[in-house]
Amino acid sequence: MKRIIILILLAIIALGIGLSFTKIPFAVPKTKVGSYYIDKGIDQTGAVNIVTSVVLNYRAFDTLGEVTILFIAALGLGAILATVKKKTKKEIIPSSLILSTGCKFLFPFILIFGVYMFLHGHLTPGGGFQGGAIIASGFLLVYLGCQERRLNERALKATETLAGLIFVIIGFLGLAVSGYFLFNFLPKGIPNTLLSAGIIPIIYIAIGFKVGSELAGIIDALIEESE
Repeated sequence: MKRIIILILLAIIALGIGLSFTKIPFAVPKTKVGSYYIDKGIDQTGAVNIVTSVVLNYRAFDTLGEVTILFIAALGLGAILATVKKKTKKEIIPSSLILSTGCKFLFPFILIFGVYMFLHGHLTPGGGFQGGAIIASGFLLVYLGCQERRLNERALKATETLAGLIFVIIGFLGLAVSGYFLFNFLPKGIPNTLLSAGIIPIIYIAIGFKVGSELAGIIDALIEESE
């Protein structure tokens, strides 16, 4: 009986996926929505990276939801680990020469690259999520190669909170100026320049620091639990 029910469910899912694919205009070069973004995205947002203009302008509220989900995930992990009894700390085993040397010399360059990614997200492929993940990978390298170092938990939480507040405050400023939450109310500037795209670079900076601090906090919590 269970097999029959599973087969029926799989058939329904397969039918739904098949019907969805029949509605997608694969043979059409550009959809109406896609052509609108491509034709008017730069003029309306100032961002030459059309993906960025969609993520942080046309559907910026959705991006705020994604950042909130990441925050809830980090909060949930912290709550779970808080209920687990802390293990007695083991003796730290020295890392290999490659890791210990890499964490000392590569860490600042990784941070610079991560910052570059979200500062130039409106100009080139990249953005806040990618830059934040790169920054978190730098802290992971530190934990692996320089095991005696740890993040300042207060500074981490302060950075995460401030970045989230900046995102929300910019959204309310747009609401106050134009009646739309996260409206791009700042001057668009000259396309292909760093100081362009209005509020988009500011939001990407906030997202970069928020994602980086949250992921670094998750890594720190998991590594401390494993010790």
